[in-house]
Amino acid sequence: MVETLEKIETRPQTLRLIALDRVRDAVMEGRIAPGERLVERTLAESLGVSRSVIREVIRNLESEGLVENAPSGPRLATISPAQAQQIYEIRSQLESSAAAACAEASTPEVVSQLEAALEAIRQAHEDRNPIGALRASTRFYEIIFMTGQHDIAWDIVQRLNGRISQMRAMTLSVVGRQAAGLKRLSKIVAAIADRNPTAASSACRQHVQEAATIAIKMLEGSA
Repeated sequence: MVETLEKIETRPQTLRLIALDRVRDAVMEGRIAPGERLVERTLAESLGVSRSVIREVIRNLESEGLVENAPSGPRLATISPAQAQQIYEIRSQLESSAAAACAEASTPEVVSQLEAALEAIRQAHEDRNPIGALRASTRFYEIIFMTGQHDIAWDIVQRLNGRISQMRAMTLSVVGRQAAGLKRLSKIVAAIADRNPTAASSACRQHVQEAATIAIKMLEGSA
């Protein structure tokens, strides 16, 4: 009987997903620079996969806004200060609203999950593991959005997540930013634990604004 089959809880990663993660990690770590061409043959040889897999990876990254087409071929997209401003404004609105909703729906279990994610971010910083920190940060915000039932907003954030993570990696390279960022995130968690939506929203806006100021200044300096 079909009903007796055991449900598959996890799925093995395909070559495309593994390759996608590795190329995306290289972008976040700065090993592929903004404006640099993505050459199918070079990437395929480096990763030991077919060029068709790389073409799929490039299409994925293009849908995330991380890759743009140029006359010379696909290249890693650059982010202008004006584009960064727009992205941070979207982040501020969506994240502050989600944080307020999360505070209203907060439970001890939710707070425990946020604290665990925050500790994972802190540990990744101590281990000098930027990719681990970015993934833990994504998990932190996922908990906030899902708890607040802002799933549509989370879908929007996910579509922007490549560029958000790219700028997050850039701002975390600034001396003192890691400690300041953790302090801001701790304030968000404290407000959620207190079930104080106003404080949670405010703390979230302050955190995003601080990151925006750093990122836009860095982008203006590199223009």
